[in-house]
Amino acid sequence: MREIAASPELVAYCGLYCGACGAYLKERCDGCHKNEKASWCRIRSCCNGNGILSCASCSDYANPRECKKFNNIMSKLFGLVFRSDRAACIDQIKKMGIDGHAAKMAGLKMQAIKRQKG
Repeated sequence: MREIAASPELVAYCGLYCGACGAYLKERCDGCHKNEKASWCRIRSCCNGNGILSCASCSDYANPRECKKFNNIMSKLFGLVFRSDRAACIDQIKKMGIDGHAAKMAGLKMQAIKRQKG
C-alpha cells in the first residue's frame, strides 16, 4: 500500500488530491493525470485539450462554478455524497499554488476540502 505524500503530480484536474484517495493508496489507480481510462471525464479532457494542469489555470472561467464541465450533475452528486468542495480546492490552488495545495492536502490526509454545511 502506498503512503500519503505531497506531490503536485497527484493533484487532479478538478482539484481533488489523488495522493490521499483510497484507490490510489491501494494501488488500484495511478491518479487522474495518469489514468487513461478516465476518458469519460469532461474536466480531464478539457484541461488536457487546453494544456493546463487544473481548472485553477483556466482562462475561460475565473470561477469554476460557472463552467458546465466542472459544475455538472455528476459533480454535484459526487460533492453531495462525499461532502467535497472541489471549487474550494481550485480556490486553494489559486491561493497556494499546486505545490502548496498538494502539501496541505497530504498533510491533512484528505482527498478534498469538505463542503461547509449550510
